[in-house]
Amino acid sequence: MSSEKQVSYQTTNTYSVLNKFTKNTKTVWLACHGIGYLSRYFLRNFNHLNPEENYVIAPQAPSKYYLNGKYRHVGASWLTREETKTETENILNYLDKVYKIENLQNAPRLIILGYSQGVSVATRWVAKRKISCEQLIMHSGKVPSELKREDFAFLKETGFIFIYGNKDEYLNTDTIKTEKQHLRDLFPENLQIKSFEGGHEVNTSIITEFTR
Repeated sequence: MSSEKQVSYQTTNTYSVLNKFTKNTKTVWLACHGIGYLSRYFLRNFNHLNPEENYVIAPQAPSKYYLNGKYRHVGASWLTREETKTETENILNYLDKVYKIENLQNAPRLIILGYSQGVSVATRWVAKRKISCEQLIMHSGKVPSELKREDFAFLKETGFIFIYGNKDEYLNTDTIKTEKQHLRDLFPENLQIKSFEGGHEVNTSIITEFTR
C-alpha cells in the first residue's frame, strides 16, 4: 500500500536578462516563456527593442526535459495538472524573489508578458501577489479559470492586451471565442484584443507597439 508524503527544501533557479538597466531605461519587461523554451532563447523575441530603453527579464520554468524524444535540445515547462497548487506556489515564490532582486517595485515602467503557458503563470502571479504593472500582455495563451474579476480589481490604470494568431494550432476558433468572453469578464475596462496573420508564435511587431 503506497502513500505520498511532502517535504519542503530550498532550491535554486536561474533567469535570463537582455540589455542592462541604466538611467536611460524606460521600460522593464518581465516575460514568461511558453512550454518548451529556455529563458535565454525566449529573449531572442525582444532583440528588436531599443537596447538603451528596454530591459527584459525572462524567468526560467523549473521543469526541464529533452525535446522531441531526442537527447539533444532542452526545453522547460512551468506546470502540469500534477500537484498544480503546490507547484504554482513554488513558482510564485520564485517570481517573488526575482521581483525583489531586480527591484521591480521601482521600475520606471513595468510590462508583464506571458506567452502560451506563460500566460497562466504571469496572470496568477499578478493576481495572487497583487503586482502592479502598466501593461499585462497575454500572448497566445489562456488565463486560468479560477481567476476572477475581483482578483485584478486593484489594477486601476493597467492596460490588458490579448494577442493571438488567427491560425494558432493550439487555439481554435471556439477556444478564442470563449477566451475573449472570459477576458471581457475579467477586464471590463482597458482591454485590447489584437490578432495577427500567423500561428502559435511570438509576434514581435505587436510587442513593439507597447514600447515608448
